[in-house]
Amino acid sequence: MDKGDNILCTICARGGSKGVKNKNIRPLLGKPLIAHTIEQAKASGLFSHIVVSTDSPAIMEVAREYGAEVFFTRSKKLSDDHAGKLQVIKDAFKRSEEYYQERFDYHFDLDATSPLRDVADIHKAFEKFLQGSYEVLQTAMPARRSPYFNLVECDEEGFIHLSKTPKEPILRRQDSPKCYDLNASIYIWTRDAILHKETIFGQGCGLYVMPEERSIDIDNEVDFEFVALMMQKKACND
Repeated sequence: MDKGDNILCTICARGGSKGVKNKNIRPLLGKPLIAHTIEQAKASGLFSHIVVSTDSPAIMEVAREYGAEVFFTRSKKLSDDHAGKLQVIKDAFKRSEEYYQERFDYHFDLDATSPLRDVADIHKAFEKFLQGSYEVLQTAMPARRSPYFNLVECDEEGFIHLSKTPKEPILRRQDSPKCYDLNASIYIWTRDAILHKETIFGQGCGLYVMPEERSIDIDNEVDFEFVALMMQKKACND
């Protein structure tokens, strides 16, 4: 990384969570969930600004308390169940350049619902991003199941078939092509990519692989309880 690089970090956290009510500010090991990600972003030392995008006054208050910057209220259109994640992140990037009157070279988005990441993951993902000359990079863990072996779909008649048909039958999952489960933890873009790309897949898009124990994305109560146990275990080992 060039010392002159200007890097923005956003954390997008709407108030209307369905799987876990108010999950972004729900207490986790004595702190609101979103606070863990804000503190990781600050500890990385990479970012010129750490901006939270939200529609919730309660989340705004917590974000500011833990040192993030909140200067706008996300629109209702970008806060409902139909809003795409990439739309929300683009909006935060554009608003930040306008508000700060700065041009950011790179853009990170850290998901508040993936607090098991280490600060080292942020640094290592960025190293891979730069070394690979990617336009976009996201994180994932090795998939437990494979679309070539044991992930199936039902057709219109109700018959099942493999989600991805191999050229030849695969008898063991271990012999199937490597697949990864996106963990919604870290996303990185170049400025041009965040402004103009409409997908996080395809040419120019890289992957940083994290272990399963740092890859849980909280989507329901079971996830929340599991993450709490993992963080307690980590705290005891540190």
